[in-house]
Amino acid sequence: MAENKTKATDVDVLEFLNSVADERKRQDCLAVMELMQEVTGEKPAMWGSSIVGFGSYHYKYASGREGDAPLTGFSPRKQALTLYITAGFDRYGDLKQKLGKYSTGASCLYVKRLADLDQEVLRQLVKESVEHMRGLYP
Repeated sequence: MAENKTKATDVDVLEFLNSVADERKRQDCLAVMELMQEVTGEKPAMWGSSIVGFGSYHYKYASGREGDAPLTGFSPRKQALTLYITAGFDRYGDLKQKLGKYSTGASCLYVKRLADLDQEVLRQLVKESVEHMRGLYP
């Protein structure tokens, strides 16, 4: 069975974030890091080469595949700042309506600039997602 490519590493998070060339995106990343650290109570850690994750959970599928993943995290991708809302978005319709300007994937929140989001709504979204994941994977 294939092994997960994205694993926690010992790479220094601040060194990685300081290497982000775009100043605004770098500042947005530092702000998201602070928000996620406050909400989760976890220290940031690099997952793979480009994801800053907070906490972790262990999953096991019926197929037998299992692994570890961060409870939440983000990545400064080229097109957008990607925030990982691991619980997905189905249960957060009210928060999504209040959040601001963004797009989503299955569990990814794509943001051009952090200033486009209501920070308190983002904080609540991350908090509820992390609580949900901790409930599923205690």
